[in-house]
Amino acid sequence: MGCEEMSGLIGIFAFDDLWSVSRIIYYGLLGLQHRGQERAGIATSEGEDIHVFSASGLVDRIFDDIILDKLRGWYGIGAVSANPSDEQPVVLSNQSKKIALVFSGNILNREELAKEYNTNKNVRDAYLVALCLQKEINEAEDFSEAGLNLVEKLRGVSNLIAINNNGEMIVYRDEYGLKPLVVGSFGFDYGVFASESCAIDVIGADLKGDVHPGEFYYLNQYTVERKQVKKPQPKYCAYEYVYLARPDSRMNGIWIYDVRRRIGEILAEKYNVDADVVVGIPDTAVPFSMAYANKTRIPVELGFISTGRKIRTAIKPNQFERLIGVQLKLNPIKPVFRGKRVLIIDDSVVRGTTTKNTVSLLRNRIGAKEVHIRVGSPRIVRGCPYGIEIPPRDELIAAHLSNEEVAVVVGADSFHWISNEDLIKAIGLGKENICLKCFGGD
Repeated sequence: MGCEEMSGLIGIFAFDDLWSVSRIIYYGLLGLQHRGQERAGIATSEGEDIHVFSASGLVDRIFDDIILDKLRGWYGIGAVSANPSDEQPVVLSNQSKKIALVFSGNILNREELAKEYNTNKNVRDAYLVALCLQKEINEAEDFSEAGLNLVEKLRGVSNLIAINNNGEMIVYRDEYGLKPLVVGSFGFDYGVFASESCAIDVIGADLKGDVHPGEFYYLNQYTVERKQVKKPQPKYCAYEYVYLARPDSRMNGIWIYDVRRRIGEILAEKYNVDADVVVGIPDTAVPFSMAYANKTRIPVELGFISTGRKIRTAIKPNQFERLIGVQLKLNPIKPVFRGKRVLIIDDSVVRGTTTKNTVSLLRNRIGAKEVHIRVGSPRIVRGCPYGIEIPPRDELIAAHLSNEEVAVVVGADSFHWISNEDLIKAIGLGKENICLKCFGGD
């Protein structure tokens, strides 16, 4: 088993038993739905028991009023996942002690943990971490100490939020901070945690900032304790800024929209071409295209309309669903393209299949005169060992072909990716603080 695929986490600690948080968590998960569309779950507690519901599917299809009413409690956690078998939250009980945990990341020392805690190494990371936490609780003085003992031993990428049935919550972000985690509040107390700030906005809470890499939180009804338990060694995921995060999120102190606007400007400076119209592939690449158009004074148009639900085709589980998702996602507005020299901007090109289909459609069925492709991410040349779902290397078009060869394969008049160096510049956090592994960097 191993790493958890792309996922989104939320935790709400309301401090007062007059609150009911299941609906707040539900809306927060809707705000994180783009991080995982295959499964979702919520666990809540009123301080005596833990109530949980998890199922495959989209958030608004899984939960209804009856289920949310059964999820009683003034504090709780939730998760969305890109893997239908990634059942979260994980709930474990040992006599009167119960815990629930949500996790995102990739544990690299699972064999060592399994041996130390005398548990099964062949389980999903979330379940392994929950088993280890449960055993720490049996040995430790309190929930906080158990959590601190556990996270000290975790190696790899690990964001976690856990609660018990005694009115307590712990939160941890590993020292690399590869996966995002932010903190917010209702009023004065820091009691809202989420993978992205957009989820905090959705539920009407106030964003306070990022959970710092290597930082640990402990919450009960009377206190919030923060501890820097590991020295920060930031390696923030560059792909978050290009594609994964919502444009209205703020991550590691940087607004995602600002990064995507700078990417569009850099593409205009480095790879401009005579064109009649600029079109961004919705939704992620639209900020790229707007910035490109503003820089070059080439008109920007809405070129594609989504049909039905917005489906993130890069994280669909199989090729058939991916192709169906593309057809729903990319229905062209024909007058925008017919007889014109078109510049298409996309957020990423992985296999090249979608791009090839799009170019063929614009040329052969609609009658575009020229089709040029610009990509707001660097060349994806290898997989991610930290939990981002990327196809095998032999399926990655950038791993084997030059820009000119890719242009020929997909049928475009020209084709360019942004460089690693320019992406670093657009993000603005420094090369030493960014993970570029899937783009062939460090």
